[in-house]
Amino acid sequence: MAHAHTDHHHDHAHGHGHGHHHHAPPAPGDHSRAFLIAILLNVGFVAVEFAYGLIAHSTALMADAGHNLSDVLGLVLAWVAAVLTRKRPEGRYTYGLRGTSILAALGNSMLLLVACGGIAWEAVHRLAAPAPVGGLTVSVVAGVGIAVNAFSAWLFMAGSKSDLNLRGAYLHMAADALVSLAVVAGGLTMLYTGWYWVDPLLSLVIVAVILVSSFGLLRDALRLSLNAVPANIALDEVHAYLAALPGVASVHDLHVWGMSTTEAALTAHLLMPSGHPDDAFFTQVASDLERRFGIKHSTLQVGRDQQLRCALVS
Repeated sequence: MAHAHTDHHHDHAHGHGHGHHHHAPPAPGDHSRAFLIAILLNVGFVAVEFAYGLIAHSTALMADAGHNLSDVLGLVLAWVAAVLTRKRPEGRYTYGLRGTSILAALGNSMLLLVACGGIAWEAVHRLAAPAPVGGLTVSVVAGVGIAVNAFSAWLFMAGSKSDLNLRGAYLHMAADALVSLAVVAGGLTMLYTGWYWVDPLLSLVIVAVILVSSFGLLRDALRLSLNAVPANIALDEVHAYLAALPGVASVHDLHVWGMSTTEAALTAHLLMPSGHPDDAFFTQVASDLERRFGIKHSTLQVGRDQQLRCALVS
C-alpha cells in the first residue's frame, strides 16, 4: 500500500515540478533589470548628495545619503538573492538556493538598523551645537532625490505585493522619496528663518521613518527564516480544504513553510480509510493548492488507518 502511494506521489511531484519551471523564469529577469537601473541611479545620487551635504554643512543631507547608501547595499543583496533563487537544485541543496532571498531580506533590514544608529548619533551631536547650513543647496539636492527615489520605487511596485525582497526594495525607495521631501521642506525653512537646529532634528525624523518602514520587513524575514507559515497563507483554511476532500477522514502533520520570499511548500498526511486515490486526485489537489493558496510545491502522504499513520510518521 505504502509503496503504491510512493509511486503515485513521484508521478505527481515530477509532473507538477515541470509545470512550475516552465512558467517561472521570465519574472526574475524583469526584476534584475529593475534592480540594475535602481542600483546605478542610486549609487550616482548617493555620491552627489553626500558631496553636497559636506559643502552645505547639512547633517540631514548626509543622513539622507547614508540612508540611500544602505538601500543600495540592500538592493545589491536582494538582487544577488533573486539571481541565486533561479539556480537549479543540485548536490546537498535539494531546494536550490531559494532560501537566499529570505537571508537577503533579513540582512537588508539589519543594514537599515545599523544606518539608523549612525545617523542618530551624528544628529544628537549636531542638535547640541547647531551649525549654519546652506538651505538652498539642501532643498535642490533633496528635490533631485525625490525624483530618483520615486522612479526607483515605481520600478519595484508591480512585484512588491507577492515578493518580500521586492517589497523591501519598494519600501526603501518609497521611504527615501518621503524623506527627501522632508529634507526639501527643512532646507527651505532654514533658508528663510535661519533655524539651523531643523537640520539635525530632520535627521532624527529620518531615523524614525526608517525604523517604522523596516520593522514589518524584519519581522516577516525573521518568521520565514524560522520556517513559519508565510503571512499570505491562512493555515486553518488550507487544513479545512484538505479535510473536506472526498474520502479524507482527517488531516495530520500539516506543515507549510516558505522556501523563498515568493514560494511556499506543503507536506501533509491524509487519512483515507476507503483506499488510495488515483493520479487525478493528486493532480487536482496540487492545482487547487497553487491556485487558491499560492503553494507551488506540495507533498501528500496517504494512509488507510491510524496504525499505518503512526508507522509512517515515526
